[in-house]
Amino acid sequence: MRKLQVALDLLDLDKALEIALEVADYVDHIEAGTPLIKKFGMKAVETLKDNTGKPVVADMKIMDTGALEAELAFQHGADYVTVLAAAHQKTIEDVVETAYKYSKGSMVDTIAVEEPEKVFVKLDRLDRKPDYLLIHSGIDMQLSGITPDMLIKTAGDKIREYKLGVAGGIKLENIDSILSIKEIELIIVGGGLTKVDNPREVAKKLKERILEG
Repeated sequence: MRKLQVALDLLDLDKALEIALEVADYVDHIEAGTPLIKKFGMKAVETLKDNTGKPVVADMKIMDTGALEAELAFQHGADYVTVLAAAHQKTIEDVVETAYKYSKGSMVDTIAVEEPEKVFVKLDRLDRKPDYLLIHSGIDMQLSGITPDMLIKTAGDKIREYKLGVAGGIKLENIDSILSIKEIELIIVGGGLTKVDNPREVAKKLKERILEG
């Protein structure tokens, strides 16, 4: 079954928790976004974990010292951690192995990688696969006209070997284009939930569309 993840890319921890609690009934994962972690550190992860009862993703965007940073997140309540696909082979491997050690999850994030198929060279060398491969079109990429569905379509058939997550500008108004790609198993929505007046109602509608699609 497809899952929905809310990305709390905020700088206000109280507001992030407020939104998390509003949407908790309709999302499967709650993400402590990178800005939130940069400002509040592991307190952001702990706060979301302790108050929502949902699996928490620490969007660390790890680029080096994979084992150390992943362990830090897991020790403070994270259920998943992200590592950048652009990181060194060993960094990715150490994050995946540390997740396995803690019986937690790992996500390899392709943000800033405009040719996702090149990531497979690294992933094929891993003894264990990450829990998710995230096809991610960052804000600057979106402003350049690069969308997640475009990236997926250029990645080739090998993408089907991985559990696929997708992020980047997804909202209620455009989710149908994402739902049409059957390989996607995790849909990550940021501003489409955090920048609306009624996040609970929008989360409910998003979940309904996902279940229908």
